[in-house]
Parts: sequence; C-alpha cells; structure tokens
Amino acid sequence: MSVQQIITDKLNHAFAPSHIEVINESNRHHVPPNSETHFKVVVVSKQFSEQRLLARHRAVNQVLADELASGVHALSINAYSQPEWQALEIVPKTPNCKG
Repeated sequence: MSVQQIITDKLNHAFAPSHIEVINESNRHHVPPNSETHFKVVVVSKQFSEQRLLARHRAVNQVLADELASGVHALSINAYSQPEWQALEIVPKTPNCKG
C-alpha cells in the first residue's frame, strides 16, 4: 500500500472527515522519481470545531507519527472545521521547495 493511501486511511479513521485530500508533493522537491516523502493534507472534521490550530496540527501529527518517523520528510497540514471550510475561498498553496 502506498504511503499516500496509508495517510488517507489513518486520517479517515481518526477524524471521520467530511472532506479529505492527501496530495503527494514529492515531485516538487529534489527527491528520486516516485518518492513519497512530501505531502499536503486538507482535512475537514467536526472534531476540529473546538480546537485551536496548534491542537489540530498536533492531532494530525500524532496520528501520522509512524509515517513521520519513517520516510515522510514534510507534511503541510490544512485542518478546518466545517464552518471554516465553507467560508474558505481557496486552500493555501504550499511554498516552493528552496533546496
């Protein structure tokens, strides 16, 4: 199973999101072809309604601790409550790789 699918499955299980995107952005970095080292996640969940941004990021990082310890080099987290998601015009773009 791909790292992208593992991340998707774990986030689905942990947060029961109404919307989820797991985007492999490894190709935007200096890594071998077909790498799975850099990801962007967009997760919309009721669980984030009462949490501040830092708590949301910590929760996602905790769920993906094994992946972050074994090959995932970078993780861009965009975690929203449903009202935030509905009011959002565009998901922030990941900055370009500088390395």
